[in-house]
Amino acid sequence: MKAIVYTKYGSADVVQLRDIEKPAPKDNEVLVKVMAASANAYDWHFLSADIFLIRLMGGLLKPKNNRLGADMAGRVEAVGSAVKQFKPGDEVFGEIGAWGNGAFAEYVCVPERAFALKPANLSFEQAAAVPMAAITALQGLRDAGQIQAGKKVLINGASGGVGTFAVQIAKYFGAEVTAVCSTDKMEMVRSLGADHVIDYTREDFTKNDQRYDLILAVNGYHPISAYKRALNPLGIYVMAGGSMAQIFQAMLLGSRMSEKGGRKMGAVSAKINQKDLAVLKELLEAGKITPVIDRCYPLSEAAEALRYLGEGHARGKIVITME
Repeated sequence: MKAIVYTKYGSADVVQLRDIEKPAPKDNEVLVKVMAASANAYDWHFLSADIFLIRLMGGLLKPKNNRLGADMAGRVEAVGSAVKQFKPGDEVFGEIGAWGNGAFAEYVCVPERAFALKPANLSFEQAAAVPMAAITALQGLRDAGQIQAGKKVLINGASGGVGTFAVQIAKYFGAEVTAVCSTDKMEMVRSLGADHVIDYTREDFTKNDQRYDLILAVNGYHPISAYKRALNPLGIYVMAGGSMAQIFQAMLLGSRMSEKGGRKMGAVSAKINQKDLAVLKELLEAGKITPVIDRCYPLSEAAEALRYLGEGHARGKIVITME
């Protein structure tokens, strides 16, 4: 089978399309023919090692695992003897990062708990765009952010993969949503339901008089202290992505900057699970949320997809399809 591999850290230029052995399912595994996969900042971090923690986890000088791709959708081709949830022919979607990635390939073989049945109203391309981004948004708002109806929520980085889902999920929960993005993406973000849109190229939301009950920071380059100033007295800041400086500030300073009985500063790291995939499936089939796809690339052009991802200007998700 064909798969995208990389043997050293670097830009999109280091990825290669190779023929590798097709996997066979173990007792608790499903073999899935990949129909589509999507690229996330997660993939870029593992490829470029632009965050030093990647080297600590995945190889100091070169990657221990040479496969990329976590999000995917496809069709079950075979199942192990202990598999109970799926059968050949089932259409599924899920995230396989916990099992070494590898979704940028024609087949994957992982435990059945990585998947849920694909939403019936979505194409494979749309379904592949969902798991990591939508669960990050859901868990960031619902769990870390304790979102409630009527609360004022700001999404910084609202036009990207996580941000486009976050705007829609926040509206589903009944929040008043302010979205922050660039000029050319404002209309798209409004179409997703945002009540207010701030053009970050013209206005710094941390310096106006507005205060928010919840800030989900998906992107942007404000220091954590600036986010804290933009919160109401009982507000919550949740970091879901951004620069290395933002990530380390949230991890190292968040708990220290939180106030007892007051503002809370923290982060979210998506924990993919079947329960939340089922929640998203229900929302997608009900039309409450919908994936936003910027571009689709064939597997043979995965390097171009990753190059575009690395530029950081995508509207929603970038999807890789199988020829």
